[in-house]
Amino acid sequence: MWPRRTTESRDVTDVNRVYVTRQIPQSALDRLEGVVEYSVNPHDRVLERDELLEAVRDIDGLLSLLTDDIDAEVFDAAPDLKIVANYAVGYNNIDVAEATRRGILVTNTPGVLTETTADLTWALIMAITRRVVEGDRFMRAGRYVGWAPMLLLGSDVYGKTLGIIGMGKIGQAVARRAIGFDMQILYQDMFLDLPEVAEHLLDADEVDLHEVLRRSDIVTLHVPLTDETHHMIGMRELELLGPNGYLINASRGPVVDEVALIEALREGVIKGAALDVFEDEPEMKPGLAELDNVVLLPHLGSATIETRTAMGDLAVDNLLAFFAGEEPPTPVNPEVLKA
Repeated sequence: MWPRRTTESRDVTDVNRVYVTRQIPQSALDRLEGVVEYSVNPHDRVLERDELLEAVRDIDGLLSLLTDDIDAEVFDAAPDLKIVANYAVGYNNIDVAEATRRGILVTNTPGVLTETTADLTWALIMAITRRVVEGDRFMRAGRYVGWAPMLLLGSDVYGKTLGIIGMGKIGQAVARRAIGFDMQILYQDMFLDLPEVAEHLLDADEVDLHEVLRRSDIVTLHVPLTDETHHMIGMRELELLGPNGYLINASRGPVVDEVALIEALREGVIKGAALDVFEDEPEMKPGLAELDNVVLLPHLGSATIETRTAMGDLAVDNLLAFFAGEEPPTPVNPEVLKA
């Protein structure tokens, strides 16, 4: 790290200093060269709390990840901080209200990961309904002795009903892909009124949450994590989905009550689930990993070379625009810019 600057020693000509909390694609970081001074977490892991607080002591900008809790304590440790560029669409890891109160801009990386996350959602749908992971384990264990009429029977996707909870950009991208499977699409969104033309193009019907669960064969979650969405799927909702239903979560782990989900999977309340996120990530609740009727991925929603690079570029775009006195492309709390 660099030497400590005091408030008294700072000069308006000082170069802005940026800390990056985890290695991201280098091509994005290279764009910071010669414009700001930057330092990157040297460890291939999430920073410990004391490490994060030390690293931000003398910075003007922070490029954070969804695994970093950015709150009042961090802001107190970084008195010169002016912008937090979050390398994610969701920003539930940041106390945006506190940042706004202190005049700190927060940005995120929407749009660039929409299609990739929709692709991953469909990988989860196909994997759980057609028992792909079970089949892979079956082959690797040397248990396959020949084709059999009742071997690893799954469920059709074509012609079924898909319920989408959260019909933002990712939810709509998932719906577009469902058209090719000739699926009926139901959706619910507590934050967005989908334009009538979009409903028509997607052939989607808006119903309430419980109706989505009752009528759908597969339900996929694409909501932000807020007070309203925390544990929005619990045992009551899983019972509505029923013994032939599948739950997909590629949004945020705490949207689902993981303890209730484990019980539902164990007791046959629902048929299966496929998860890219977890309530206490990276930990899983006890018992989840032992179940055969769940597919588990380590938060791979945006994990392609192209998308993770685009996310890095957008986070850097936000930083560079801000330090150039221009409006960043994707502010979360734009009111800070008008203050």
